Amino acid sequence: KMGEEKKLFSQEMREITRTIHNKSDTMVNAKLGVTMSDDSVWAEGLLVFYEVFKFLEEALERHKDSLIGDLLIPGMQRTRAFEEDLSHYLGQEWKQDYSVRPEVQNYLEHLRNLEERQPYLLVAYVYHLYMGLFSGGQILRAKKMMSLSSVSTSEGNNVTAYENTTIGSLKKQLKGAINEFAENIDRELRQEILEEGINVFKLNNTIIASVKGVDEVLRRRLLKLLIAVILLIILFLFSWGYFREEHSASQQTDKIINVEL
Repeated sequence: KMGEEKKLFSQEMREITRTIHNKSDTMVNAKLGVTMSDDSVWAEGLLVFYEVFKFLEEALERHKDSLIGDLLIPGMQRTRAFEEDLSHYLGQEWKQDYSVRPEVQNYLEHLRNLEERQPYLLVAYVYHLYMGLFSGGQILRAKKMMSLSSVSTSEGNNVTAYENTTIGSLKKQLKGAINEFAENIDRELRQEILEEGINVFKLNNTIIASVKGVDEVLRRRLLKLLIAVILLIILFLFSWGYFREEHSASQQTDKIINVEL
């Protein structure tokens, strides 16, 4: 009992979502892993999460005088960074023809209902999404920066870049704020927030599944691989044929020399 009471709320949040978190990571890697270095897929990934982060940051501002106001960690906000990156990939006028896709609308509707019923339930989304961006976002950034299209520039990577602070510091501050918040709410609400954490990953999975362009990128890369394999086969056949001719000519020469001897 005492051990359970001493467990940090941030630890409980990680533990209750471990299984679905792992499934979500598997889905991200399967759907986006090999194509995330492509600019079009990266932009799609930004687009589906843009509205969610924007809503959460505006909600925290709306409730800044409540207990969750302390979750507004300086340097953590990502809305402007999303917009800068989307402008880089989609053009400065990207908002003119932009409409929120149904999967994201459903996600936002769920968040609105939570805010109306009990704003503190949004804590589950703030914690999991920002911690995911702090950690997983850096891995995706590294993969993207390794691609030829991004190796020479950091433009379009503002979402995963943090100025005047470190990711370690932000993670520590957010965990501290979450744990302090949990000390000031009742056990029932704590449990509700923990359970809502599972919905975070379920909803994340629905919008990740809506990312477009993945199949096209995979087809394009498969075609390049196929061409490379065909060229290697042709080169091998050419080399083999040339070697056989040389070997045959060498044997003929040896026969002639033997006859003359």
